[in-house]
Amino acid sequence: MDAISDSQSERQGEALYSVQGLWCTSCALAVEAQLARMPGVSAASVHYPSATLLVQGQPPALEEARLVAAVSRLGYRLGPPEGIGDAEARLDAESRYLTLRLLMAVAFGMWTMLASLLIYAGAMPSAELDVIMAWVSGAFALPVVTYVALPFYRAGWRTTRAWRPGMDALVALGALTAVGVSLWLLMLGSPEVYFDTAVMLVTLLLVGRLVETLCRHRGLRALQALHRPPAQVQRWVADAWHSCALEAVAVGDRLRVEPGETLPLDGVLRDGEALLDLSPLTGESAPRRCLPGDAVAAGCRNLGAALVFEVTAPAGECRLDRLREQMWWQQARKGELQRLADRFAGWLSPLAVVLALLTLVATWLAGVPTEEAWVRALSVLVVACPCAVGLAIPLAGLAGSGQALERGVVIRDPGAFETLARIRSAAFDKTGTLTAGEPQVQAMYSTANLSEPELLALASVAARGSEHPLARAVRRYVQDAQDAGAGGELEIVQAEEVGGRGRRVSLGDGRELLLGSRAWLAEQGVATQQAADSGESEVLLACDGALLARFTLGETALPGTAETLAELRRHGLALALISGDRAPAVRRLAHAVGMKAEECYAGRSPEAKAKLLAAMPQPSLYVGDGLNDVVGLATASVGVAPLGANSTVQEGASVALLKPGVAGVEVAWRLAHRTRRVMRQNLVLSGIYNLLALGLAVAMPIPPLIAVLAMVASSLSVVANSARLALAGEREPQVRQQSQQVGALGTAP
Repeated sequence: MDAISDSQSERQGEALYSVQGLWCTSCALAVEAQLARMPGVSAASVHYPSATLLVQGQPPALEEARLVAAVSRLGYRLGPPEGIGDAEARLDAESRYLTLRLLMAVAFGMWTMLASLLIYAGAMPSAELDVIMAWVSGAFALPVVTYVALPFYRAGWRTTRAWRPGMDALVALGALTAVGVSLWLLMLGSPEVYFDTAVMLVTLLLVGRLVETLCRHRGLRALQALHRPPAQVQRWVADAWHSCALEAVAVGDRLRVEPGETLPLDGVLRDGEALLDLSPLTGESAPRRCLPGDAVAAGCRNLGAALVFEVTAPAGECRLDRLREQMWWQQARKGELQRLADRFAGWLSPLAVVLALLTLVATWLAGVPTEEAWVRALSVLVVACPCAVGLAIPLAGLAGSGQALERGVVIRDPGAFETLARIRSAAFDKTGTLTAGEPQVQAMYSTANLSEPELLALASVAARGSEHPLARAVRRYVQDAQDAGAGGELEIVQAEEVGGRGRRVSLGDGRELLLGSRAWLAEQGVATQQAADSGESEVLLACDGALLARFTLGETALPGTAETLAELRRHGLALALISGDRAPAVRRLAHAVGMKAEECYAGRSPEAKAKLLAAMPQPSLYVGDGLNDVVGLATASVGVAPLGANSTVQEGASVALLKPGVAGVEVAWRLAHRTRRVMRQNLVLSGIYNLLALGLAVAMPIPPLIAVLAMVASSLSVVANSARLALAGEREPQVRQQSQQVGALGTAP
């Protein structure tokens, strides 16, 4: 894979891969350590839940062949980033692999446990039968500690070779120690064996792995929610529609989408109008009417008649494809808390081995029997397994990212999650961010003795076929005011558009329509009056030199904007509206969304926007959609790209919104708070467990079986705590709906 140039240095690059064969978080750390030692590699980061590797360094060091060879020496495989289908197949295979071994562990382990229980309970009538039962326990434990536990041994050996021994090395060492001590005791004729400890250790860890895999499945479902295009599409070739593979479609091809079908690729609508359901992509409940020339995106469902659009992005390069790729890149990066957890887990395993050896020697020197000293050392190894530490941050981050994606927010940088939870100020661009980015007709003022339907019919004809934003706004206004077919009976003989100024249309009945700016109509001899500058745009309609109507246009705040800003202000954030537009337009929008005059900054250049953001309370957040916002997005601590933002803005932003408006900012802020809180809780809980458990195991005798249960309980507590993110995300819409209903009842007369 080609290295991707880093923005900070021309000699630095990044490459993204998928690592196959990972068994645990220790495997991920081993791959990181192996690659980090390579010349020219500055950093390597593996996200275990998604098996994604991000390598940073000099471009020659990022050649795939070199990286493949380095990873293969540890027994892992390197490949291109997985698609959704490949990741799902991999997780399904892992689930079957774990389930098979778990069933074997349960089937043989229950007989091992039964035999051990008979020995512990003194149910055998003689000591000789106790010894025989101990051998039976070992015989049933043999398949578990050999075949079933083989992945633990393999991963333990691989991580030790990379000088990053982790949980699997401790598990392997603990299981083999339990078996070795048991065999030694049997040779001495003692029936007090610990085969059940080895079996429980392997079985319960397999249960934890299976639960962990199911959690990773849940995170993957968030990506699966994004559109999957069909394999076959209808393409216009040689004056006819032909079925072809999606991969064969190129930019510029025309595709046909039948009613009820989903758009397979991004494109531009060409023939006729379209009614699209954007809910699969943006969550909008109301369908959107699109005109010829409007951009359409893959994932939208056609609710109207069959439509034809021209492809602007082939398969693999659509907006949804880029979002999937961004999710993989985001997951491969590590935030501050994840790096802290990795460092903690890195020194915990060697510390456990040292403490186990010291415990063995100290207890033996203190006169404790040798077999009991080995059991004490075994308990130290078991309780020190850092699986909870390894899962603490990735599972919480994956749950938080999945919740954000389900609610229309893509978190591209995990560091943004941690920064979002601490932001003190938020600034917003105006056009395309707080507004739809396209003007809308606010009102129509008639200056002629014509009925409204007649005026609308003439306006529809005058605006038909124009690509100018103001003319298109007039046409949308007419369509919303009456039937879309209004004016269809008027014949157009000739239409001429004067770039950026107006449009002249000659009708079949001899009339001539003019639609355009006040200045242009005045140049054409139409009597107009100078209007005061209110910050609004206007379009005038004239017929045969006489003024017929005036349309005032402006930008309307997107639904929910005022509520979102009020919620952010309620939580103590300083707000600002920074725009390059004129002051009247900025003030009018600010008043509509509840912002104060001192929070508005109009007529600002890109450089001025960056200076204002730097002066705001830090960390800061900025939401902008255009090229003039790129500097501001780079200056702010967290940059957010709204729906429909420029492609350059989308690439540079840490957060991308999939729904219209800025409600996703408040969603991301809330999820960041919740995710960071769960991350810290997981890290603290797992850290306290490991330190206390190690201390207790060194200070006092703990049965190995109890140590196994405590270690697994710690891992499951981390999984359960991370699952609270998903449960809270599912309950929140219901809670909000109930609070809104209560508020409505409270205001009822």
